[in-house]
Amino acid sequence: MDRPSPPREDDNRVPDRVTLKKEIGLLSACTIIIGNIIGSGIFISPKGVLEHSGSVGVALLVWTLGGGVAALGSLCYAELGVAIPKSGGDYAYVSEIFGGLVGFLLLWSAVLIMYPTTLAVIALTFSGYVLQPVFPECAPPYAATRVLSATCLLLLTWVNCCSVRMATRIQDVFTVGKLLALGLIIAVGVVQIFNGNFEALTPQVVFSTERTPSVGRMALAFLHASFAFSGWNFLNYVTEEVVDPRRNLPRAIYISIPLVTLVYTLTNVAYFSSMSSDELLSSNAVAVTFGEKLLGTFSAIMPISVALSTFGGINGYLFTSSRLCFSGAREGHLPGLLAMIHVSKCTPIPALLVCCTAAMVILCIGETHNLINCVSFISYLSYGVTVAGLLFYRWKKPNLYRPIKVHLLVPVCYLMFWALLLAFSLYSEPLVCGVGLLIMLTGVPVYFLGIHWKAKPKCVTRFFETATSVGQRLCLVVFPQLEPVEVPEPPERTEPPASSPLNS
Repeated sequence: MDRPSPPREDDNRVPDRVTLKKEIGLLSACTIIIGNIIGSGIFISPKGVLEHSGSVGVALLVWTLGGGVAALGSLCYAELGVAIPKSGGDYAYVSEIFGGLVGFLLLWSAVLIMYPTTLAVIALTFSGYVLQPVFPECAPPYAATRVLSATCLLLLTWVNCCSVRMATRIQDVFTVGKLLALGLIIAVGVVQIFNGNFEALTPQVVFSTERTPSVGRMALAFLHASFAFSGWNFLNYVTEEVVDPRRNLPRAIYISIPLVTLVYTLTNVAYFSSMSSDELLSSNAVAVTFGEKLLGTFSAIMPISVALSTFGGINGYLFTSSRLCFSGAREGHLPGLLAMIHVSKCTPIPALLVCCTAAMVILCIGETHNLINCVSFISYLSYGVTVAGLLFYRWKKPNLYRPIKVHLLVPVCYLMFWALLLAFSLYSEPLVCGVGLLIMLTGVPVYFLGIHWKAKPKCVTRFFETATSVGQRLCLVVFPQLEPVEVPEPPERTEPPASSPLNS
């Protein structure tokens, strides 16, 4: 089907094709991963992890193992990212390996619930911490939190529409800021420990619990931790904008995941150095309670720091989730307008507007914190299908040249943990997890009616063509000319030549 003609401005035609710019270097790649992982999760999830794990020691173990599992998954994604060098992450890989239906189901669940809900949760956390000093004796008003959250989303959407460079610079600055904020928490915790205030971390207390946690509750604890670690795969959504992705993609993963795991574990140690388990479980804002106990007149630093952290998290999620919409539209699974970028700014404005609008709708629906388990379940389901695809792709295309090839035990270990986690999560929370599955399966009729069914009535086709043309002119966007991927070796060669250092 012919694509709509690009818009005109007076007598000057806009270019037929523009190219996505490669502006993400190693530093920006690291900050995208770190900035997307460290958002609101570390300030929300400690309570849920402790509640379900049953003791401080087990909670710390869950945080450490959560980072290890994220590292295993990210290594698998590094192999897929250079073997299938397309933006779109899970969706792009699963579509290539298993076909359009499975890829569309991942895309459908991500666009419909996963990323809008996560964006809404982070935005609400941002507004809650910003307004907390204004309303110290009570929860901030419902309307105030929604208006501030919506304002933040609109502001950052505008930034991402204006410039890729500006968005990545904001990500760089706020990633450094949130690491400094968590560094302050860790430093205060270390001072507390050196002063002898570590009762909750003593061997007699650290594993003491009134009840032994069941395997199902442990699975829920991992789901809460996984929400805090979500975002480790987001660099794969912008592979085509990464400078030299075959070097910088794995390097960014090797640097970022261990750093975040260390920071998360030490942050929880700091929390437990000043708060008992009961105090942490009774707190609705762990960082604020921590600051009030230890920072005195400087306690306002904590809500400001959390606000900075979540602001950067919103920016990162908008940046990467819009690329998912862009990738899906480019493959024909979403309206073609979402596959267009601005003629001069080279930003996917339509996809950004869709992501922002979906998050705003979730904000208006009501409380989103109850959806964290559902979102985490859908996320882990997507990760597992993608990693299983890695094994299938090795069998399907054994001769494909892979610059990065992880040991077979890496995906196998990840899938074993994945299967146990999802099984026990379904057993413990069948309703919540069932809703997640139901949301994903609603994409099946949408796929067959909207994509698989080619012989649509002309009125339907004409409507979408008109809507695309109008949107194209309003946003001044065109289809991008994607640069051909340079492959240093023939794509069907299993190993590089004998002279290659990889064979030495």
